[in-house]
Amino acid sequence: MKTFTIAVIAGDGVGTEVIPQSKRVLERIGKKHDVNFAFQDFEWGAEHYFRWGRMMPAGAIDLLQSCDAILLGAVGHPEIPDHTTLNGLLLPIRRAFDHYANVRPAYLYPGVQSPLAKARGGDIDFVVVRENTEGEYAQVGGFVYHLQPDEVAIQTSVFTRRGIERIVRFAFELALKRNKRKRVASITKSNAQGFSMVLWDRVFQEVAAQFPDVSTESLLVDAAAMNFIRRPESFDVVVGSNLFADILSDISAIIIGSMGLAASANLDPLRRFPSMFEPVHGSAPDIAGKGIVNPLATILSAGMMLDHLKMADAAGEVEAAVAAVLAEGKVRTPDLAGKSSTEEVTSAVLEKLA
Repeated sequence: MKTFTIAVIAGDGVGTEVIPQSKRVLERIGKKHDVNFAFQDFEWGAEHYFRWGRMMPAGAIDLLQSCDAILLGAVGHPEIPDHTTLNGLLLPIRRAFDHYANVRPAYLYPGVQSPLAKARGGDIDFVVVRENTEGEYAQVGGFVYHLQPDEVAIQTSVFTRRGIERIVRFAFELALKRNKRKRVASITKSNAQGFSMVLWDRVFQEVAAQFPDVSTESLLVDAAAMNFIRRPESFDVVVGSNLFADILSDISAIIIGSMGLAASANLDPLRRFPSMFEPVHGSAPDIAGKGIVNPLATILSAGMMLDHLKMADAAGEVEAAVAAVLAEGKVRTPDLAGKSSTEEVTSAVLEKLA
């Protein structure tokens, strides 16, 4: 029996509720495929910060290094500034393991109601690919006259040809792998950002020339936001910078029915380091502890992890089970206009897997 070592960081808020549910699914699918998942739980996050003054210990990266993958619940707490939680845990992991490709699928499952009046199950089916290690989130800058009346903040974005080229190439290769519309949309704001985004546009055109079977379009981010609402069915793979793709992927999550269905993967496509898988919804402190958070985004993220671990059949079974539960519409959490609990939804998925 093959064993995969999975680092588990439940984190904060609803993360501590959805992670145990994804473990249940992984254990069940593991038995079906003669695979064992050895979970290594790391209690890092807000509680660790309150006790020790940091989100994770100094040797955290070394502890994660030997694992096959990382499963993350959520990071964030109302009493800790978001920049502290983000830069204390999530971003250091992404950068240390060069998770340069953040992949966020957007699929409207049959049986799920989109807020878009005309959208029906299957109509929306695209992936947002986000550059995940540089760009606007590079954390280059600082304060001058800190905490004084004339305080100045300088924030510098960092765009490298290498960073742009590899994420754009990843997007084109994904479009070929998906084998659907074979279309890549590049998102910039080069009319206003005349250096970083112009470089992005140039590199995108150079890479596109190497993929003649893939059609392309280039959109300014404001136009892309509009078109996600107006014509979401036209998109296949969308590639953008750290900030733009982050924002757009929240739009894509809500038009497929709920943030509770939005899965994601932080990938090292070269497989040098463990990749990390997490739901997009965050710690959701408003519903934490109520037992009603939708576990499906985390379960779908675990499915993406299975695919990355070269367990494509198992990944397909997990997604099919989720799709079947959603199509029936009998068991649903409140975000999907239901009254079911987190545990009840997971149990329904497990029944389909059986």
